[in-house]
Amino acid sequence: MIDFINRSLSTLRIQDIIDIAIVAVVVYWLYKLLRGTRAEQLSKGIIILLVLTKASEWFELFTVHYLLSNLMTLGFLALLIVFQPELRRGLEFIGRSSSLRTSLLGDQKKRHSAIRELIDAIGSLSRQKIGALIVIERQTGLSEIVDTGTKLNARISSALLINIFIPNTPLHDGAVVIKDETILSAASFLPLSDERNISKELGTRHRAALGISERSDCMAIVVSEETGSISVAEYGKLSRHIDLPSLETMLESIYLPENLVDTDRAGRWGRGGRL
Repeated sequence: MIDFINRSLSTLRIQDIIDIAIVAVVVYWLYKLLRGTRAEQLSKGIIILLVLTKASEWFELFTVHYLLSNLMTLGFLALLIVFQPELRRGLEFIGRSSSLRTSLLGDQKKRHSAIRELIDAIGSLSRQKIGALIVIERQTGLSEIVDTGTKLNARISSALLINIFIPNTPLHDGAVVIKDETILSAASFLPLSDERNISKELGTRHRAALGISERSDCMAIVVSEETGSISVAEYGKLSRHIDLPSLETMLESIYLPENLVDTDRAGRWGRGGRL
């Protein structure tokens, strides 16, 4: 064994080390991409099939090996369909710029104003227990989602957002889509998540927020009409019971560069800022 290791090390080249490192990074990246999704369980099934295929070859089980080999070949096309959401998310991730926290268009004052209007609106909706669903576009375009609703192209305003979600108004049912400092549309329809592990106490708004976050890099904010609690969906993950200061920090990660800090945040919230 020691002689084998020594011979292997003696023939190891710099290119081999780079090759192994690249494969390790790709495998780790794929694991992070699939972890927590339905594709994770499917991936385990594929690995088991690969092991069985190789084992049937070793033990000379020709009929089993033939069936498994052809199953893997034909299954490739099926995998493209089954993994379509995950593949799309991965390709979109590759196509984005290296930093997801680059600043959006508009000057600093407009960005702070957009954050303040959003926080005021969501805080008011939460206190009144008015259901709401707000989607904030990042780098992945949501034009197909915007087209399903009523286009507004209005500057972000807390009063406008609150009035949109008042029950029994024409635009209250559906999602508001926001890009930069502009409300693009209201009453837009979102794709629902296929995730089966979502808590049964969560409704259609939460499932829709998860669905759009699985298909793009947006932030989806949900206000529950039953409890008034705030949830945020990003990258296929749902965070529940978010307080306003935490939500403000999340919004700053979208609207403000990393080197800009809202120094008066503590003064605005003080000790009574949490819901």
